[in-house]
Amino acid sequence: MNNRINRISVLILLVISNITMFSQSYLEDFTSGKFKPNTPPNIYHLSDGERFACLSENNKTIKVYHYNSEKSEEIFNIDKIKNCPVKEIANFEFDNQEQKILVHTDKKMIYRRSFTTDYYVYDIKRNKIEQLSENGSQQMAHFSPNGRIVAFARDNNLYLKKLDFDTESQITKDGEKNKIINGTPDWVYEEEFTNICYFEWSPDSKLLAFIRFDEREVNKFSFQWINDTYPTLQTYKYAKAGTPNSKVSVWIYDVENRTTTKMQLPENEDFYIPTMKWTLNNGALAVVKLSRSQKQIDLLSFNPRSGISTKLYSENAKTYSDYRNFDVVQFLSDNSFILMSEKDNFRHLYLFEPNGIVKQQLTKGNWDITAFYGYDEKIKTAYFQAANFSPIQRNVCSVGSNGKISVFDERKGYQKANFSTNFKYAVYSFDNSTTPTIFTIINEKGKTIRNFGGNKDLSEKFKSLNLPQKEFLKITTTLGIELNAWIVKPTDFKSNKKYPLVMVQYGGPDSQEVLNRWHLDWEYYLAQQGFIVACADGRGTGARGRQFRDCTYGKLGELEAQDQIGAANYFAQMPEVDKDRMAIWGWSYGGFMTLMCMTSPDNPFKAGIAIAPVTDWKLYNTAYTERFMNRPQENYSGYAETNILERVNNLTGNMLLIHGTADDNVLTQNSYLLAEKLVEAGKQFDMQLYTNKNHSILGDKARLHLYRRCTIFLMEHFK
Repeated sequence: MNNRINRISVLILLVISNITMFSQSYLEDFTSGKFKPNTPPNIYHLSDGERFACLSENNKTIKVYHYNSEKSEEIFNIDKIKNCPVKEIANFEFDNQEQKILVHTDKKMIYRRSFTTDYYVYDIKRNKIEQLSENGSQQMAHFSPNGRIVAFARDNNLYLKKLDFDTESQITKDGEKNKIINGTPDWVYEEEFTNICYFEWSPDSKLLAFIRFDEREVNKFSFQWINDTYPTLQTYKYAKAGTPNSKVSVWIYDVENRTTTKMQLPENEDFYIPTMKWTLNNGALAVVKLSRSQKQIDLLSFNPRSGISTKLYSENAKTYSDYRNFDVVQFLSDNSFILMSEKDNFRHLYLFEPNGIVKQQLTKGNWDITAFYGYDEKIKTAYFQAANFSPIQRNVCSVGSNGKISVFDERKGYQKANFSTNFKYAVYSFDNSTTPTIFTIINEKGKTIRNFGGNKDLSEKFKSLNLPQKEFLKITTTLGIELNAWIVKPTDFKSNKKYPLVMVQYGGPDSQEVLNRWHLDWEYYLAQQGFIVACADGRGTGARGRQFRDCTYGKLGELEAQDQIGAANYFAQMPEVDKDRMAIWGWSYGGFMTLMCMTSPDNPFKAGIAIAPVTDWKLYNTAYTERFMNRPQENYSGYAETNILERVNNLTGNMLLIHGTADDNVLTQNSYLLAEKLVEAGKQFDMQLYTNKNHSILGDKARLHLYRRCTIFLMEHFK
């Protein structure tokens, strides 16, 4: 026994020694973010359409740049303001007149996106800066359109600061932690609708619309925060699949009359409100109402005085209606509007009359629009990003009223644009798997005006590493499913040698891992260690139309696992792959997918790594889970068949389970319950916890430790 322990110890030491040699270069640089490209920070397009403002790299200066020239001017500099209370700028915005700037500093995160901060109002002409409020940090402060009032949230209530009179007033008073929230989202809305501000000024600055979240019936969840002495409990409202959500309502505050009117929505109906926007010329509030099942989605127009609504447009799906298609709704000057729809199986742009009747389908084809940038009424042209050449790349395009699509740049890779207010210019970016992001200023025809920044140093460093190329390919599984994939071969690859294979995947609905874009990750380090690394986007992933994406509805993980296993078997036929040494790993949904594959009867993997996995969909949140699975009450079999906790007896291969103990998203409860089930089933496994780390397990040292831990695990079993 002692000899065996000694041999294992020697093996581990050799592995660590081997890893350490490489980690001084690539792995440490990767985990510390040195391969992340530089990006222009906080671009703010000014109203004249000829200039934009940008925050300096040291976060102390705001400069205004011209699109078509090298001209720039400094309009705010911390060091040039006497006794400036702001030491570092986190972000900023102008009022509509561009005479004042709202800057904030000392940002403290609440969850993944929300934060508290301290706002200051800077008067450009007077070169004077004043604190917005002395009564505590704020959330999501915004100027009224006339620039005379700032609305903000604090401690679940909404406030107004009238700048002319230097007065602060509280306009909601029922806000209370874990009970009522006014104007900012509950946890589920923030996480799944990616919005952290739910109050909006009317164009005339007279009304403030806001959403009220009543989360009193939502169940609480607590996890321990580990301290040196006694742990403390972090408690918040977390709605799990099938359990009560927050009850949401829409209210409008009249600034002059100091009255609040509730908009008329069904009292006994369960629904979400992911988006609301004011229309341009009739003072109506547009609200997107999404049913609890997320099959029915309505665009409603509310009269702000009476609270009565009319339905502008509605869609109903057999699977789910994607709220993001309505998120981008743009109202035009005559109250006609544009939004995206998948009514023909692919995501395209449609122009609607003010009464909701389709006037024109602006784009057509067997490809998806992946971002809508906006519509220029003057020339009747829409600007968007699309996967119109291939699902693995993105191009920026425009389309006129004649339906003719113009492509700005046909280079293969990932392109996106950030347009000026008049669509005359854009800050344009391009990258691909071997090219860090390059930024240019372009005009509305896609012609490059000038360079705006790149990542030359990073590009040169990448070339000096002599890393293997990521090869893109299409594979067909034994089920006849064609999948997009990539493969990275070892640094010193020899065609007459067999190598262990590691499958990388995520696999969640509408996600994509196979994209021709800059993304240096762990796969290159594994290739340095002598592994072949491969990835395939299975059914359910994005940019291949609704039918390919929605086929996994109601049974998350089932078809996706079939495709990962099918892809592994495809790669196993390659002469350079050792089919007896194949592994799979993933994070979050990818961790769930790892477990689904390892508990499948035809599992080809000898090892798996599951990081922060969902193990039972009943443990995950309402909005995400029910979007793709419906509620457990309506889909008992779908939840039961994909419940990892009930599949542990089928587990084969070596398993490493990893989780952060302060994960507020995929609760650590998922891994704790799985660990107990594995013990009961007599299944040996490895487990690694990261104290007080959230879902992302952030921190240079934590990430470095995590990837070293994973590498040791793989090399113990495959080397």
